[in-house]
Amino acid sequence: MEKTVKTNNKNKTVGLIALLAAVIITIALFGFSCVSGLVPIGWSGGVESDGFMWVGSLEGRLVRINLADSSVLKTPDKLEYPQQTGLFGCSAASSCGGGASRVPVYATPAVSGNLCYIAGYNGKIYAYNTTDLATRWIYPWDRYLEAFVGGIVIGDNKLYVGCSDGYVYALDTVTGTEVGKYQTDDKIWGTPTLADNILYIGSFDKKLYALNADDLTLKWTFLTEGSIFSKPLVENGTVYIGSFDRNLYALNVADGTLKWKFMAGNWFWAQPVIVDGTIYAGCLDGFVYILDAATGAEVASPIPLNSALASTPVIYGNYIIFAAHDGFVYKIDRDTLEPVLIASFESSIDGPLALYEGIIYLQTNDAVLQRIDPETGALLPPIILVTQ
Repeated sequence: MEKTVKTNNKNKTVGLIALLAAVIITIALFGFSCVSGLVPIGWSGGVESDGFMWVGSLEGRLVRINLADSSVLKTPDKLEYPQQTGLFGCSAASSCGGGASRVPVYATPAVSGNLCYIAGYNGKIYAYNTTDLATRWIYPWDRYLEAFVGGIVIGDNKLYVGCSDGYVYALDTVTGTEVGKYQTDDKIWGTPTLADNILYIGSFDKKLYALNADDLTLKWTFLTEGSIFSKPLVENGTVYIGSFDRNLYALNVADGTLKWKFMAGNWFWAQPVIVDGTIYAGCLDGFVYILDAATGAEVASPIPLNSALASTPVIYGNYIIFAAHDGFVYKIDRDTLEPVLIASFESSIDGPLALYEGIIYLQTNDAVLQRIDPETGALLPPIILVTQ
């Protein structure tokens, strides 16, 4: 069954936000090069494991926060760039404006067993011991690939990640040995999703790929009309994926055939969430769209949050928590659909949110891990992620 659901004709587009456009232009056109002070920012989210929160910092370190006492441990060394010269004569390891060298981490870390993994914007994957943050292995150890922007997913002792060189890589989680790879036709910035031994990942070639996790052989592809950045969401035999063509798609997991698509006013950058058969999807046009997961039909009017929504939301009780690029954080009651402002920050927010034991964790673009009680809006003391 194919069904297209469109929004009404009113203009909901608030334009592309400058940060995301700058990142796209800088990486897509110039790779590691610099352009008039446009430098990569980084927007890693946090992940909890065994009472610790793990996050990648804007200066290129893995940071471990003990959630019991808020103590912080960081990797001693920053990630490094390859030695090369940018298009306009500036080193790839420095900002064009003469700032300090830094390799940001866009991808949220992944934890498995006694190892924590991060994908660096410098084109390397790192595995660290969770106890002391000592380096266990680096892939590849003898060269640099192109930038890693998307995150890592782990399953069956394998690590899967997409790269700006267009390849999906599978590595042994213990040794870092490459055990497989698959080439798409353009850059990959998105984080894959692993479900029922199938790996789903989007590419700038406008396709969503479904790959067998065992050997990365192709199961099917689905072609959209725009590049795909968002992380696929898989539920009840359906994979949901946003595209830069302004559509949110619902596809059959078995063969990739289209169930429905829904067009908004701008790109679907962040992964949506589903609760009780209803999709809540933030869009770069500044609206949250509320759709029936089975049909794609709107079940309520879009909720305006007045700034681009690039962050993956989280579910807290009866609320969906959204963070907007302008630094405002809202909770939306699923019964009333009224957005309530619970926190605001002077710095912007573009990375995913994390929820652990009733506290929201998010990294603002000034390299601070913010902590919010979503029930009351109270702010816990922030944690500085960069070296002072």
